[in-house]
Parts: sequence; structure tokens; C-alpha cells
Amino acid sequence: MRSTGTTISVHRPDELDESLRRAWHRAMDESPDYANPFLAPEFALGVGRYRKGAHVAVLHQRGEAVGFFPYERNAYGVGRAIGLGLSDCQGLVHRPGVSWDARELLRACGLSVFEFDHLVEEQQPFGPYVTGTFASPVLDLKPGEGGYPEWLRATYPGLAKTTLKKERRLGRDAGEVRFVYDERDPRVLRTLMRWKSAQYRRTGRMDRFSRPWIVDLVDHLFQVREEHFTGILSVVYAGDRPVAAHFGPRSRSVFAAWFTAYDPEFSYYSPGLMMHLRLAQAAGRDGVTLMDFGRGEKEYKDWLKTRELRVAEGFAVRPHPVATAHRMWRRPVRGLRNTVLAHPRLREPADRLLKTVGTLRTSGSSGEGARAR
Repeated sequence: MRSTGTTISVHRPDELDESLRRAWHRAMDESPDYANPFLAPEFALGVGRYRKGAHVAVLHQRGEAVGFFPYERNAYGVGRAIGLGLSDCQGLVHRPGVSWDARELLRACGLSVFEFDHLVEEQQPFGPYVTGTFASPVLDLKPGEGGYPEWLRATYPGLAKTTLKKERRLGRDAGEVRFVYDERDPRVLRTLMRWKSAQYRRTGRMDRFSRPWIVDLVDHLFQVREEHFTGILSVVYAGDRPVAAHFGPRSRSVFAAWFTAYDPEFSYYSPGLMMHLRLAQAAGRDGVTLMDFGRGEKEYKDWLKTRELRVAEGFAVRPHPVATAHRMWRRPVRGLRNTVLAHPRLREPADRLLKTVGTLRTSGSSGEGARAR
């Protein structure tokens, strides 16, 4: 990258030494745009354990590492954001004031095209390649005083009465309700994955936990306990029985809402909402200042959000036949999906159809007890 005074080296994630990881963390700390745990080296390292095409391009200026671009590449030079389909925040993490050129970056990485769907808004060099921008709801957190009921009434007065009533009833019906913010029992993580896998099938969605590498990645991230990335498993119990659980990563200041599921037997009590409310209070007390829900239309996000960020999707390309073919194949699929999601009159019938398909798909299976892998 001589035009910007930048040189680039490309590495496998596990080839990054301690000094490079510290420089990456420094870039995260110096800009709130890059505080998300999905932009941390620990996430790239995790994906790299199970995805052979995972790489990191390191930008150097005046002999100093100033930028980090995690991505995946296949044998044909098609690139995608690392963990595409799982990560809710993507981009080139760099120190303030660093400039770079998108096409030169792709050339250095051996990419003809780079696909993204949760690109942070700050990434101006990728701007010409954006095909759409989308709201990504977030919740600004404050530590709060007092217990959970007092915090809930002060923060969400409209939800407080109904939620607390359902929690009391759950306690009477199934045992005392308690919340564990940082549960370390891996058996509960497996329960969460089974619930989520069953939910995917019921609703006709692709079951992420039918893919062994995703199960292995989540198992691995559960064990990561670092300053800029910690895998947090949170659980709502009724007595000794888990009724809802969430697993997601947190950085120093940002908690990423990732996988939430609950026991369908307790759906009457709204355990998913109960989980998010409990999690928000606990995360704020733990020093988190922002909870990122990721893009997507969900009623609970509208209830809980305090504002919205903007994320982008698109295809950064340089002249190459593979790039043209990839865009011709992928862009119509994305366009159709986004059209459906953006219009309630289309989205609701599509959801009903997917649920019908999911019911038919699971009617002959073992149902909720099916293994995640």
C-alpha cells in the first residue's frame, strides 16, 4: 500500500504474537467504533481454530502495526468477514487517523471480493461498495442502584409490572427464581444449544448448531477469559431448573447479545424477555456501558433499545471474473431477503411459512431433546 504509506503482512490468526495482539487491543481501546468483542483478536483466533481460511492482514505504518483486518478466504479468492453469519460487528480495526485503500487491501490479501453484512459505519474506504445500511439496536447501560425490581421499575416502567408479576408466578409454580450472570457449568451451555437448535428447527431457520464447527467455536469461546473478550453464559433458574439462558461475548465496555433460548415449557412466563432484562442490569453492574443486539427485526429489541447504530452490507471488489460471478450469485439472494424483512406484509407470511416447514421437519424427529451437534 505505497499510496498511503502502508505495508501489509498476512497471517493466520494463531501466528499473531503477543506484541501484535497488544497493538490490536490498543486500536480497540482508542476508538469506540471498535470496542465490540466481535472485533477482538480473541474472536478471530477462535474462528481460526475451526476455519482453515481464516486470516488477519496487519497494516504497518512507519514500522508500527496500526490496523488489523480479519477475514476468511476460499481457494478462489472469495473473501468474507470472519465469522460471517455469526458476527454482529465487522471491519478493519485501526488506530485513529490511519488511512487505507480498499482495493489495495484486497490485492494484498489475495481477494477478488470481500463480502460483509455487519460493517461498522466508520469504514469509509468500503463506502463505495455498500449495497445497504441497516439499524442495529443498542442499549446504553448504567450501573443502577438497588436490587433488580427497583432497577427494572426505574429503567423500564412499562415492562416492570408485567415482568415482575410473571417472575413471581414462575417462582410459585416452579421454584424460586434466581439469575446467574456468569455461569461456568458447561452442561448448561449444552442445554442452551439444544434449546436453540430446536428453536431453529421449529421456526424453519437454518440450525447453526447442526454445524460441528459452530458448536466447537462456542465451546471454545466459553473458556476464553480475557480483558477484551470474555465468553459469558447467563442463566435464569426456577429452583434448580434452568428455564432460560444466554451466551455471548463481552469486551471491556460492550456486551454482544448472541444466543438466547429458553425451555418452551415455560414460554407463558416470557423467559426470553426476563433473561434480557436480568442480563442488562447485571452487565451494567459489571462495567459494561453498551449492549449490542445486532441488526434484525425483533419486538424485544424495540422494547429494550435506547438508540440505534448503523451497519452496512455489501461486496468490496477489485476487477476479476470471480468477483463478478460472486456478486451476481449473492446479491439477488440478499436483496430478496432484505425486501421480505423490511416489509411486515411480506415478513409475517414468510415467518408463518417457515414455522409450518419447521413443524413438518420436526414432527418426525425427537423434538426438543435432539442433540445440538
